[in-house]
Amino acid sequence: MKIAKNNIYQGSRERKSVYDTFYEDNGIKKPVIIFSHGFKGFKDHGCFDLMAKFWAEHNFAFIKFNFSYNGGTIEQPIDFPDLNAFGENNYTTELDDLDIIITKTISGEMIPLDEIDTDEIYLMGHSRGGGITILKGLEDDRVKKFVSLGAICDLNRFKYPQPALDHWKNEGVHYFENTRTKQMMPLFYQFYQNYIDNEERLNIEKNIKYLDKPYLCIHGSADETVKMNEALLIKSWNDKVELYLIENANHAFGSAHPWNDTEMPEDFQVAMDNALAFFRK
Repeated sequence: MKIAKNNIYQGSRERKSVYDTFYEDNGIKKPVIIFSHGFKGFKDHGCFDLMAKFWAEHNFAFIKFNFSYNGGTIEQPIDFPDLNAFGENNYTTELDDLDIIITKTISGEMIPLDEIDTDEIYLMGHSRGGGITILKGLEDDRVKKFVSLGAICDLNRFKYPQPALDHWKNEGVHYFENTRTKQMMPLFYQFYQNYIDNEERLNIEKNIKYLDKPYLCIHGSADETVKMNEALLIKSWNDKVELYLIENANHAFGSAHPWNDTEMPEDFQVAMDNALAFFRK
């Protein structure tokens, strides 16, 4: 298996970030899966390396990457040494990053062209990265299939009373605590403004009505962060969505950071097995 970690790519808005590639170096053209992490996430979270190896072992090429403004740096891609960059992130920046990764993949810049089938580009994403994956899968004809894991169904996560929104605008920044790292993480007001300015493009409910390719929505019934109802809503908006619920699985499908086991958690393995069956159809 050929594994290359922490390669550098030029992301959105002139900011560089890093990506990993996993594949069997066997000269066989194989489908490519591009994986997007979630909010407060990064490409090396939990069991994501084990996930990448799983796909390579099943003769897929697998790419996972850090969004360029996720708060990591080239030198320190795990966790959030650059909180200013984190605060400058927004939804269209993440969509642009994913677009860049797809373009570089098809050009052969990330994995040699004799190892990949550029007509079989698949997406997978977790949590907010699942929402980004849905939107990019819907809008980009180069993407043939996509899978979401514990995805948000609505990018409007700003259900605040108007005085709170006014305070955010006046102060320019809203802070919240990362309970794992204990960092006070900033979200600059531009994040909300970016959503408002691009609301039509970022509306999953409206856009999923035009679904014209295979999409599998995987969700845990005990998801404590993105409730199962969000998956049920996605399914209700378009009956062509394939829905797979994992009984009693949480938001991370049993994973945590750091993950020191040599195997994926059981629920995570179930998710991958179902994604594998879906992508192979």
